[in-house]
Amino acid sequence: MRVRMPQAPVAIIPTKDLRRRSGSSPKTMIIDSRTTKPWKKQPPKVPTSRKISLCSSLTPMTPMSSAPTKLAPITTSIPTLTSEMLKDVVRTKTYQNVIYKNSFLFRDKVVLDVGAGTGILSLFCAKVGAKHVYAIECSSMADMAREIVKLNGFADVITVIKGKVEEIELPVAQVDVIISEWMGYFLLYENMLDTVLYARNKWLVADGLVLPDKATLYLTAIEDADYKEDKIEFWNNVYGFDMSCIRKQSIMEPLVDTVDQNQIVTNCQMLKTMDISKMATGDASFTAPFKLVAERNDYIHALVAYFDVSFTKCHKLMGFSTGPKSRATHWKQTVLYLEDVLTVCQGESIVGSMTVAPNKKNPRDVDIMLKYSINGRRCQASRTQFYRMR
Repeated sequence: MRVRMPQAPVAIIPTKDLRRRSGSSPKTMIIDSRTTKPWKKQPPKVPTSRKISLCSSLTPMTPMSSAPTKLAPITTSIPTLTSEMLKDVVRTKTYQNVIYKNSFLFRDKVVLDVGAGTGILSLFCAKVGAKHVYAIECSSMADMAREIVKLNGFADVITVIKGKVEEIELPVAQVDVIISEWMGYFLLYENMLDTVLYARNKWLVADGLVLPDKATLYLTAIEDADYKEDKIEFWNNVYGFDMSCIRKQSIMEPLVDTVDQNQIVTNCQMLKTMDISKMATGDASFTAPFKLVAERNDYIHALVAYFDVSFTKCHKLMGFSTGPKSRATHWKQTVLYLEDVLTVCQGESIVGSMTVAPNKKNPRDVDIMLKYSINGRRCQASRTQFYRMR
């Protein structure tokens, strides 16, 4: 876990939400009390929690005085966290439109909802005429989902099963459709994709559907001098003392935040496309080359990854993007800061490769190896960096 110690009293609140402008890691948010002014680049207000089982809700904080720092109360509010997920309009509305506008894919079909949460996707499917829906949820939200199903009159159509996909048995031998919202930060964080593939291999009929069925990871490069100087280079000289060991830890952990599209310096490069209906479990580990071409004279401080999701079996192609040029989602983008500040001229290229794999000790985490080089008029650099999303 990365800890960034600012220059003034802070409150450290466990969370999986990340906001670069206030300093953070996937498990720790540091709220800086030096100022209550808005960020220079304010991200849109979007849902912030990825999964209801691991997050804590944030208690509103008032500006701190010179009195001793007190940690803000920490509470766990499942309704709050769940509403944040459901209020991600890009996410939830896309799934609703896929199901409502393509009811022929679900009518009279047996559907499996993997990681059902509140059961919202199961409810969508039942409403358009699914024969039966099996909603699997391993967290305590499964109990809430059963109640929600009853409240909405679908108890005879939707069966909520509490447990892990790998450990439960379905009342049926096969299902016609598998639907899931499995995507994590950087697409692969939390490794829920393997669970979907396990369910596909065990229960899906030969000509069955997996929705969504395509996911694509992209890479681009940004200018971000202010943040890198304030939150990373800060550790090189802290009131005259060398604390660069903390800097090394900080730069190894990718950050998740909404990136302003005006920060983008290069083209966007496709890294990997996954066909969820056909891919093998090991295909989520890969090495992909990239070439990013500068679209203007500028400086590059970080690479940024994001993903698109597609439902190709619909009557018309449907899906959404989590990119910086699209409407913001709770996934935001994933930022990987570079050791070097790259000075690029328009038309010059950064070439390299990215290797992605689940962490061996904790498969929910993602290990990333980035190799990059540039041989430009004003900058020459070549380096390999390692990151871990945790």
